[in-house]
Amino acid sequence: MEDFLFSDKALLKIADKVREERRLSFEDGVLLFKSPDLLGLGYLANIVRERKNENRAYFVNNRHINPTNICVNLCRFCAFGKERGDKGAYELSMDEILKKAEKGVRQGAREFHVVGGLHPDLPFEYYLEILKNLSLRFPDIHIQAFTAVEIDYFSRISSLSLEETLGKLKEAGLGSIPGGGAEVFSERVRELICPKKISGERWLEVIGTAHRLGIKSNATMLYGHIETAQEKVDHLLKLRELQDETEGFMSFIPLAFHPENTEMPDIKRTTGHQDLKHLAISRLMLDNFPHIKAFWIMIGPKIAQISLSFGVDDIDGTVSEERITHSAGAETEEYIPKEELIKMIKEAGRTPVERDTVYNVLAC
Repeated sequence: MEDFLFSDKALLKIADKVREERRLSFEDGVLLFKSPDLLGLGYLANIVRERKNENRAYFVNNRHINPTNICVNLCRFCAFGKERGDKGAYELSMDEILKKAEKGVRQGAREFHVVGGLHPDLPFEYYLEILKNLSLRFPDIHIQAFTAVEIDYFSRISSLSLEETLGKLKEAGLGSIPGGGAEVFSERVRELICPKKISGERWLEVIGTAHRLGIKSNATMLYGHIETAQEKVDHLLKLRELQDETEGFMSFIPLAFHPENTEMPDIKRTTGHQDLKHLAISRLMLDNFPHIKAFWIMIGPKIAQISLSFGVDDIDGTVSEERITHSAGAETEEYIPKEELIKMIKEAGRTPVERDTVYNVLAC
């Protein structure tokens, strides 16, 4: 690698480590976040991306289902959660859930993505019934459901251990766990933006327990609010450490904060530069994660397309009826047809690969 590739010469020592496949340190991560050399970061991230996934770019045909937006936590950064009686508060009946699932299947969905609020009245059995009914009606569709925050809540309202809770969910049809609820693990950040939410340590405990029970998951990090570079690097390293132990993470998804309709409206939205930078750094720091995903709902299809040259090998999916980010002012569509995703990937010079949730290849 020649010096002229980098406008920030501080990246040269990182470049040596990337070339030699050596693990990056906490100090390296902070350096990456402080670097203004976006193209240099992208260049390095692309080396790792192609080393792991060659020219492939994955996507899934999926349907989002949010059973309720009524939530006891009401995090400051969240525009989705409501109190009972609030305008727009809802809880879906089982018939409504199954109708949404059926619509997704008609559109070719191979995954149901089920997450929602922590409802103060609905029992654990309600969530088990969702899984049982979806599994019975659509036995060939993978169910990725319930964040670590929800699973912790189920454990508390049912007075069951984590292992028992996860066992019952798995028996009812749970296939894998999405990565939401991680936000940033820093106690300082969580106290300010989501004081009622479980700690970062508890999030890792829930996910680690799931992995040990054979339930794979994704992981996320919410960026673009009040977090520091050091706190983001610490977050990434804690995920990397758990992955060393369990090998249960499938992908990592950096999530861009959307401030509209939240209690943090004065924070400006992330820029394209920030989005690409976080994706590239994630690829460089998480050397043991097989996939880095760009959630086009949050960053837009255009940045997601460009990200395929900045360390990303997965642009999520068709994402039929996404509600959580759109509650916070997302201006993207709520659905992109499979054909459009394929077009986006091909224009970026990548090979489209349709996958299922756990990265079995369905079509190329």
